[in-house]
Amino acid sequence: MDWARTKRLRIEAERPRGAWAGLDELIRIRFRARDFSFRPRQPVTSILAGRYASRLRGRGLDFEELRRYLPGDDIRAMEWRVTARTRQPYVRVNTEEKDRAVLLVVDQRLNMFFGTRNRVKSVTAAELAALGAWRALDVGDRVGAVVFNDEQILEVRPQRSEAAVMTILRRVLQLNHELHAESQVGPAPEQLNHALEAACRLVRHDMLVVIISDFHGVDAQSERLIAQIAAHNDVLGVLVHDPTRLHPPSERLRVSDGRSQLEIDLGDRRLRGRLIADYHEEQQRIARFLRRLSAPLLMIDNQGDVVDQVRRLLGVPGRRANG
Repeated sequence: MDWARTKRLRIEAERPRGAWAGLDELIRIRFRARDFSFRPRQPVTSILAGRYASRLRGRGLDFEELRRYLPGDDIRAMEWRVTARTRQPYVRVNTEEKDRAVLLVVDQRLNMFFGTRNRVKSVTAAELAALGAWRALDVGDRVGAVVFNDEQILEVRPQRSEAAVMTILRRVLQLNHELHAESQVGPAPEQLNHALEAACRLVRHDMLVVIISDFHGVDAQSERLIAQIAAHNDVLGVLVHDPTRLHPPSERLRVSDGRSQLEIDLGDRRLRGRLIADYHEEQQRIARFLRRLSAPLLMIDNQGDVVDQVRRLLGVPGRRANG
């Protein structure tokens, strides 16, 4: 084991588990990033099945239509069964599928440094980014990223190489490890829009853009930017959330934004109900907007295993971690 990796492992071991992501964990996700796809052709149990009409073709040959034979058509494309039944010559038309690029937009802002279960939202987002990056590489797609926090936006142009994936993981970890409760940096809701603007500059046509965030700060400008991306690309929203937002405990809690603290009494049923209703409305607004763009929304929480949650939502049977 080399000295740099030994030092990294020691530093990561000293960090509270679930508070920050580790490179070794993000690398190990590669071996579980199999047997599923973010493409719209999915099992009927998948949340993506029938949800959106993809603008992408993938690679290989994709059946498009049957049509009457025309002079010059390749005789090898003749559909003999239909020809025999109709007594008219028909050919099978296949469209060559295109190469695909995947762009991950990964949120590592201070608002993501929150969690009440197994991990904080920023770690969940890092694991989702690793899952998406490894899966793209393993099926031969190019992958890039826009990783952002409250001050910085780091861009990685899509490439098809393991080195590109490792660059993405290191950019995610760079911003992930800068998060801490005593940060002097203030929350920046508007940074979501700046990251989307960066994504607009990187995307071309026929790409898959995966937005991994809690969507804090989403507004009319965010919707315009996502609509601009979705005009010629597929968009997949992955909303990272903490279960406490949907099921707050009936007790007093002390909450903080990193600078000031406030004690709230969640034993008050009206207050709890209002908090739950507000969060449901926020989720529904994001889902409705994405639905208008024919883009699905995956809900991933901090409580369960990230890979298992994605596989379940995509209708893929679970496998053991080493499978």
